[in-house]
Amino acid sequence: MFEKQTPRTPYGSALAILELIYHATVREVRKGHGNAVIGLLLNMMQTVVMVAAFYLMFSILGLKHNAVRGDFLLFVMTGIFLFMTHVKAMGAVVGSEGPTSAMMKHAPMNTVIAICSSALASLYTQILSMVLILFLYHVAITPLYIYDPVGVFGMVILAWFSGIAVGMLFLSAKPWAPEAVGVISNIYTRANMIASGKMFLANNLTATLLPFFSWNPLFHIIDQTRGYAFINYNPHNSSLMYPIYVSLVLVMLGLLGEFFTRKRVSLSWAARR
Repeated sequence: MFEKQTPRTPYGSALAILELIYHATVREVRKGHGNAVIGLLLNMMQTVVMVAAFYLMFSILGLKHNAVRGDFLLFVMTGIFLFMTHVKAMGAVVGSEGPTSAMMKHAPMNTVIAICSSALASLYTQILSMVLILFLYHVAITPLYIYDPVGVFGMVILAWFSGIAVGMLFLSAKPWAPEAVGVISNIYTRANMIASGKMFLANNLTATLLPFFSWNPLFHIIDQTRGYAFINYNPHNSSLMYPIYVSLVLVMLGLLGEFFTRKRVSLSWAARR
């Protein structure tokens, strides 16, 4: 309270903010489990179980012929990985520290830093899990070939960014209706199990079915990812720019809503969470 505030240059202020984001990100990563290695393994197991479940489902139902020509397990993983990245980023942003949190009583801390640290912690965990799973698959099962790794990684970042955008929209509305936002976010997550298109190719959809999926940015991201991952797949029914535009619009709306809410927040709202 009585500490003398020394003026900082813009460069010094930026470094101080980045340092604060770094420490907050480390806190978010370790918050899920006291042991960082066990926390990473739990996240990996969640992804592996989902990949195995979809692989068995496709095998039992005989739907492998509907997938792209190439490594079938890579086809499954491209869908699961991006779905998990998108959903985890959205959940991290929605669950980040709000304006009534005890962490906001510390002077340098604010909601923007809390959102950034939660999103970065989610990205760090997901990328590390994906790299380890792909490495084990490449070493233990069969050599892995990805046609355009840089393009695939770019789609992972876009899936993460679109998850942040959706999470920002939910986060701005959360203090006003926490229970309703929780229900809607869960419905969105469950709906993306099918609406994300991770189980099929967009090129195989008919003109009547395509509108049921084309509204979803994650559907476009996953289909474009498979275009980068497989040399013999060229996505025709999806767009790269659509999820970018939608994500930017949602981020702007989320920032406006968060700013509006932060100016009117009350400590009594925390009792409703």
